[in-house]
Amino acid sequence: MIEIGKWNTLKVIRSKDFGIYLGEDGSSTAETVLLPRKQVAEGVKAGSVIDVFIYRDSQDRLIATTNKPLITMGEIKKLKVKNVTSIGAFMDWGLEKDILLPFKEQTAKVVEGREYLVKMYSDKSDRLCVSMKLYDSLLPIEGYKEGDAFTGTVYEYKKDMGAFVAIDDKYSGLIHESELFNKVYVGDTVSGRIKKVREDGKADLMLREPAYIQMNEDAEMVYDIIKSYKGVLPFTDKADKDIIKREFGLSKNAFKRAVGKLLKDGRIKITESTIDIID
Repeated sequence: MIEIGKWNTLKVIRSKDFGIYLGEDGSSTAETVLLPRKQVAEGVKAGSVIDVFIYRDSQDRLIATTNKPLITMGEIKKLKVKNVTSIGAFMDWGLEKDILLPFKEQTAKVVEGREYLVKMYSDKSDRLCVSMKLYDSLLPIEGYKEGDAFTGTVYEYKKDMGAFVAIDDKYSGLIHESELFNKVYVGDTVSGRIKKVREDGKADLMLREPAYIQMNEDAEMVYDIIKSYKGVLPFTDKADKDIIKREFGLSKNAFKRAVGKLLKDGRIKITESTIDIID
């Protein structure tokens, strides 16, 4: 059986001026697929066996190619949006005809020129498409433990839950809303640490380093922002958490740790209503 969206090893059944027809042993005319002449290697003849990828051409007919696509059936890969239309987005997958990402399979509005992580599937009409809905397709995490560094791709964001991340573009992870101090977007590549590996094989993630490592970096960032206020920050570490997050992109606890570090190092002083740089 010739399988769409996959590499097939097929035999040359007959040859025409415009190409060769391929099939399995004993294939009928209805069970063959065309490989265009421009892709037929020299020396290929009736009875030869070759590997080809099967998809549909612009007229929705099954067609064979020896060109290598960027994604095959069931795979999860990053593809770039070529253009957005009224039926969805078309993505570059390395073949002549771009592949469709239907609107109903998008987890966020996609932008032309950006890459997104997708999985190939065939729709009810046996046409090849891709989907950004990856939650049920990602694997339980392997080879990671709490505290390990990770890199992954954001494939979905849900308010009050957080950013869903494919670690190494294949393992399931989540950055909880409480860990998101800066905006992330679907399609972003993010790095951080494994906060916890759950019993179901999914991982809770954090974008920041552990507190004792992150504190030094935060302290320098806080110091630079105070300098931008001409050396006098018009509030202290007792300020509302929303003000701190807006101005510094930090949680209140992280801000307190950074301020404490600067205070200990003698670089700032805290008054009743301000934090001042010590010249």
